[in-house]
Amino acid sequence: MARLVDKVALVTGAGQGVGRGIALALAAEGARVGLMGRTAEKLEATRQVILARGGQASVQPGDVTDPKRVAEVVTSVVAEFGGLHILVNNAQEYAFGSIVDMDLDQLEAGWRSGAVGALHLMRAAHRHLVEGGVVINISSGAASDPVPRGIGGYAAVKAAIESLSRAAAVEWAGEGIRVVTLVPFARTPAVAAALDGAPEIEQMVLSTVPLGRFGDPEAEMGRAAVFLASADASFITGSALAVDGGSTYLR
Repeated sequence: MARLVDKVALVTGAGQGVGRGIALALAAEGARVGLMGRTAEKLEATRQVILARGGQASVQPGDVTDPKRVAEVVTSVVAEFGGLHILVNNAQEYAFGSIVDMDLDQLEAGWRSGAVGALHLMRAAHRHLVEGGVVINISSGAASDPVPRGIGGYAAVKAAIESLSRAAAVEWAGEGIRVVTLVPFARTPAVAAALDGAPEIEQMVLSTVPLGRFGDPEAEMGRAAVFLASADASFITGSALAVDGGSTYLR
């Protein structure tokens, strides 16, 4: 029996990569899924896959950095599907480069789409999640990398997301809301673009992964999210689950 029947989820950044994989996996387990992102065409492509498999989903175009639009999306999903039980904060812009040379506008975009965007969604969704809701915030192994050379800005944003998750987990536990962090390692479009034409860099990256490969956004990242959102994880909150082939650690 599907584990998320009668549940409603909202996934940000659901048009591609890990967000798309999680949306597909949640829908496969019976959840009705609101798909939020900036590109309606990508969201619609995800929705069509869900519909073809017999699931239900709605396209919710919007930018997580806009608190007004975030509130509208949450209201829309609740009105269409009758509630909201699972929130997945995946949307994120990237800020790479050395501390001296990184683009500060891109760093600001990373903060606003990552940690602050997640905060907007969590605040807007909070009252709907009371008594059994789950928030899954997407982090990265960069947040715990002991040598984050060239990724300091990105690592800082993801570390902030993990701290925000722990704070909410403690503050909301008495209201029946669990808050967890998922640390994925997958070959997403963004990763593929960064490694395109650079096989030596890809090999160097994979050499740090004991299992020696990238994870699959749906079959592995998505299934991990299903577990965290389900009753099977009812005693898990405030922690981060690394689904990364062993390249960081479980904590």
